[in-house]
Amino acid sequence: MQQQRLLDLIQKEYSEKFAAFSDMLLKYNKMYNLTSVCDEKGVLYKHFFDSIAGEEFFPLNAKVVEIGSGGGFPSIPLKIIRDDLSFTLIESTGKKCNYLNDVVDKLGFSCVQVKNIRAEDGARDKTLREKFDVSCARAVARLNTLCEYCLPFVRVGGRFVAYKSDAAEELKEAERAIKILGGEIERVEDYELPENFGKRNIICIRKIKSTPENYPRGQGKERKNPL
Repeated sequence: MQQQRLLDLIQKEYSEKFAAFSDMLLKYNKMYNLTSVCDEKGVLYKHFFDSIAGEEFFPLNAKVVEIGSGGGFPSIPLKIIRDDLSFTLIESTGKKCNYLNDVVDKLGFSCVQVKNIRAEDGARDKTLREKFDVSCARAVARLNTLCEYCLPFVRVGGRFVAYKSDAAEELKEAERAIKILGGEIERVEDYELPENFGKRNIICIRKIKSTPENYPRGQGKERKNPL
């Protein structure tokens, strides 16, 4: 991973769109509490840089679903630099969906749709289940819970990309869930944000077989009683 190349994408090549996105994030954050990170460098490194750090895990023209989109990370920064990607953003809070739709309109994105549904409900929708090349999530839940939300959306042969700040404990904790849900660990990428803004991990889980039909379980069991 080349830090300067990623920073140049944000600050030079796509600077206008990142600036417009930053303005919208901070504007809507006053109403919807999208993020606790509001300072300029925090947004640059912890949100924008961190989001595009994983772009190599998203194949060309991939069909991507993001679970728990919230402020739009990593989806919006990735879409800014990778217009070839198509996104379905899953978000259960209506106000956040309004914000995401406004961002999509403001930035002139095509092939991005926002769905105001719970992940466990979306994963049981036949038009969504196992229809995506990649699912991704950032700052949503622990990995064992996330796997139950995210892996059902991924086609066999696709992957789930999880953005994390400390993967070691969660990886061990999630081993059983990954196996049950049809996945296997493909790669764990460790990296650091610029200017000592923190260490990060990206966990890539390959989908090797279909997720059993009874997952996700729903009714909050994914969080209350993780696999």
